[in-house]
Amino acid sequence: MASSIKKTLAVLGGILLFLFLASIHLSQGQSSPGYFTFWQQLMDDEQQLTFFLYTRLPRFVVGCLAGAALAIAGMLMQTMTKNPLASASTLGIHSGAYFFVVASTIFFPSISGQHPLLVAFTGGLTAAVIVSWLVGRTLDPVRVALTGLIVSMLFASFTSALQLFFSNEAAGLFLWGSGTLLQLDWSGVQFAWPWLLGAILVAWLFGRKLDVLLLGDETAVGLGEKVGTIKTIGWIIAILLAATTVAVVGPIGFVGIIAPHLVRLLGFSQHRDMIVANIVIGAMLLITADIFVRIVSQSSELPVGAMTALVGGPWLVYLAVKMSKGRQGKQAVLDGNDYFPNKSILALILLCLSAAVLFLGISFGGTSFTPLYEITHELLHNVYVWDFRVPRVLTSFLVGMLMAASGVLLQAVLRNPLADASVLGVTSGAGMTAMLFLTVIPSLPIFFVPFGAFIGAFAVMATILYLSRRSGFQPTMLVLIGIALSAACSAIIQVLLVRSKLGVTQVLTWLSGSTYGSSWDSVLIAFLAVIICFPIVYYFSRTYDVLMFGEELAVGFGIKIDRTRLYMIIAGVFLSAVSVALVGTIGFVGLLAPHAARRMVGVKHMYVFPVSIVLGGIFLTFADFLGRYLLAPNDIPAGLLVSLVGAPYLLYLLKITGKMNRV
Repeated sequence: MASSIKKTLAVLGGILLFLFLASIHLSQGQSSPGYFTFWQQLMDDEQQLTFFLYTRLPRFVVGCLAGAALAIAGMLMQTMTKNPLASASTLGIHSGAYFFVVASTIFFPSISGQHPLLVAFTGGLTAAVIVSWLVGRTLDPVRVALTGLIVSMLFASFTSALQLFFSNEAAGLFLWGSGTLLQLDWSGVQFAWPWLLGAILVAWLFGRKLDVLLLGDETAVGLGEKVGTIKTIGWIIAILLAATTVAVVGPIGFVGIIAPHLVRLLGFSQHRDMIVANIVIGAMLLITADIFVRIVSQSSELPVGAMTALVGGPWLVYLAVKMSKGRQGKQAVLDGNDYFPNKSILALILLCLSAAVLFLGISFGGTSFTPLYEITHELLHNVYVWDFRVPRVLTSFLVGMLMAASGVLLQAVLRNPLADASVLGVTSGAGMTAMLFLTVIPSLPIFFVPFGAFIGAFAVMATILYLSRRSGFQPTMLVLIGIALSAACSAIIQVLLVRSKLGVTQVLTWLSGSTYGSSWDSVLIAFLAVIICFPIVYYFSRTYDVLMFGEELAVGFGIKIDRTRLYMIIAGVFLSAVSVALVGTIGFVGLLAPHAARRMVGVKHMYVFPVSIVLGGIFLTFADFLGRYLLAPNDIPAGLLVSLVGAPYLLYLLKITGKMNRV
C-alpha cells in the first residue's frame, strides 16, 4: 500500500513539475518578452499568439512525443538485452537510421520524401542486426554497449563523408542531424503521433509478457511464453519508436538511458507502470534539455542533441563504473606475426613507401601534378610550393609519427589492443579545452591553443584511469568510458561554437582534423617533439616488452611499475596533445599503425616502435593527399578519411581477433 502511494505521489509530482517546465518552454523564443510578460500579453498580441500556435506549441508537443518515445524504446531494449546500458544511441540505431535518411535523401530523394519512416526504420534495423551479429551470444553489458557505440562511430563516419561529398544535396540536414526540436508548423507532429501512439499502446498491451522476461528466458519458457516472439515484437516496437523520432527531430541520444533508470529508481518495476512513468520522465527530460538549449543559444539554434549528450555522456560513465565494481577482468594480450625476419628488407620497403608518399604529396598542387623533372625548379622558385605545400606534407608525416608513437605507448602500458588517444577520448578532450581557450578568452595569443590541448588531453586521460582502476583497467571499460567522455566533450564544443562571437571557420577546420594551413612553424614543433621524445621512448623498448607479460615478471626484473606506467602514459598523452594542437582531432592513426607493425615484425618494441612511427607517417600523409585529390580543388579533412578506415578496423578487432572475449 505504501509503495503504491509512493508511486502515485511520484507520478503526480512529476506531472506538476512537467507542467511548470512546459510553461517555461512555451514562453521561450527569440522574440519573447519574458516569462510573466509573455503569458500576460499572449491573448492580446496577435503576432505572439501566431508564433505560439504554429512554432512554439508544435515544438513543445514534438519534444514531448520524442522524449516519451525515446524513453520507452530505451526501456524495451534494456529489458530484452538485460543490459542497463542499452538504448537507441548506444546500440547504433540512431546513427544507422540517420545514415539511411541522409543516403536516401541524396540518392533516392523521392523515396526519402514519400517514406521517411520506412527509410529510418530500415537504417535502425540494419544497425541493430550488425550489433547483434558482432556481439554474438554474449550478455556482457559493457561489450554490447561498446560494440554499439563503435557501430555508431562507423555510421557517423559514412554520414559525414556523404555530407561532404554531396554538400548541396545534404545542405538542409546538418542541424537536424544533431537533433533539434525546431518546428515551423504542425506537419512533424501530424506525421509522428499516430506511429508513436500506436507503438506505445502495443508496448503497454505487451507489458505483462515483458514482465515475465525479467524472470529470465528459461523461466519464461517454463511459464509457457514464446520468448522469441515477445523479443521480436519488442525490438520492432523499440526500433519503430526510435526511427520515428529520427525521421522528425533527428538523432537525439542518451534520453533512452537516463529516463528508464530514473523510473526504476522511483520504484517502478512493472512494465505497464514503467511505460506511463517513462512517458512523463522522458518528455520532461527532453523539454528540460531544450529549455537549457534555448537559454544558451538566445540568438541562434543549438541542437538539443548536444545538450542531451552533455548530460548523457557522464551518466553513461557513471553506469559503466557502477557495473564494473567487483569485476576484475583479464588483461588483453598484444600479439603479432613476424612476417619480415629480415628487417633490412622491411626497412628498405618502408623507406621507398615514405619517399613515394612524400613525393606524391609535394607533387600534387591542388588541381594537377607537377612533373618529376620540374619538382626541383618548383621548390626553388615557387613560393606557394615551398611555403604551403611542403610544410603541409612534412607536417602530415611528422604528426602521423607522433600519433603512432602515442598509440604504441598507450597500448603497451595499458596492455590494451584498443588503446589509442582518439578511441579513449583524449583527442576530444584536447579539442574541447583548446576550443574553450579560443572562445571564452578570445584575446589570448594563439600559442595558448596548444596549452589548452595539453590540459584537456591530460584531464581526460586522468579521469579515464581513475574511473577504470577498480575494474583492473579492463580494455572494454577503458574504451567505453573514453567514448562516453568524448561524446560529452563534443557536445561542449558544439555549445561553445554557438556561443562564440568569433569567426569559427578556421576553428571548425581544425576540429575536423585537417593539415590545411600548416606552416614551417608546425613542422618545427613536430620535429622538435620527434627528436626529443623518440630516442627516450625507444631507449625503454625492452621495458615495454617486460610490462606486456605481467606485473610479477616486471617486478622480478626490478622495474618500478607504477612510476614506469605513469611516465609512459604522460609521454603518450603528450605526443597526442602535440598532434591535436597542430592538426586538430585526427583519430585512429595511433590504433592502426601499431597493429600493422605487430603483424609485420612481432611484438618486440625495438622493432614495433620504429615500424609503427614510419607507418603512421605514411598513413596520414597518404590520407592528406587523398583529401586534396578526390574532390580537387576542394579539401576533404584527413581526419574524416582516417576515420572511414579506423572505425571498421575497431569492429574487425571486436569480431575477428576476439580480443573482447578475454575480458
